[in-house]
Amino acid sequence: MPTLVRKTLRDYRRSVIGWLIGISAFLSLYLSIYPSIRSNPEFYQQAALSKYPGPLKDLMGGLADIASGTGYLQTVVYQLLVPLLLIMFAMTLGTRAIAVPEEEGTLELTMTLPIDRRRLVLERWAAFALGLLAVALVTMVLVLALSAVGDLKVPAGNIVAAHAGLFLIAFFFGTLTLALGAATGKRALALAVGGGYAVGGYVIETLGKSVDAISWLRWVSPFHYYLDGRPVFQGWPVGDYLVLLGATAVLAMTAMLAFERRDVGV
Repeated sequence: MPTLVRKTLRDYRRSVIGWLIGISAFLSLYLSIYPSIRSNPEFYQQAALSKYPGPLKDLMGGLADIASGTGYLQTVVYQLLVPLLLIMFAMTLGTRAIAVPEEEGTLELTMTLPIDRRRLVLERWAAFALGLLAVALVTMVLVLALSAVGDLKVPAGNIVAAHAGLFLIAFFFGTLTLALGAATGKRALALAVGGGYAVGGYVIETLGKSVDAISWLRWVSPFHYYLDGRPVFQGWPVGDYLVLLGATAVLAMTAMLAFERRDVGV
């Protein structure tokens, strides 16, 4: 493993461990509730529908079958809350690749290493990807275990497919903030643009299914390629995932080119 990748992973370790503990605690708490829901599905189904009326229900994925194991897993883990947490984590790591050390004045020291700028960005991106992948893999194992213990009756292959999509959507937004940081050197700008696109993209994808005026925008939302294939229910949406992976690769290349051409005061 390249030296810069190892060093960057060491720098990330506290953040990775902290976010991993937080996301794992969230998953453990909410997935442990399902046996109670399974014991009285009609009551909890009606309670969920009454709690989130109208557009709020759409934002939560519809809630049509939240009392089933598959519907509960989709709503609680893969629809909004866990993607939000993992995207926030990915964006935090993404800004720490270039923008944060540049603002703190430590990037110049890294740039004295005998590597060119493209390779510097590439290795920082690789370290970010490995940190995110570690959190995704551990939480996937946790979901598989808790789903089995709680008897959610969701095929393991579908959970793996859904968690792969969860990793890819977070990978996309983390790479987006890394690219913005590489292009501008501004952490706040990268987080604002990345966060705004994430929120807007999610709203467009969920509400666009019932609002014709914005339905055409679903195709430019990364969440369309994460949610539309319904992997928890149907398995691997390979084409959608390839779109996300391809868009992420383009962003990574953009980050390398932008950083190579920008004056960072060295």
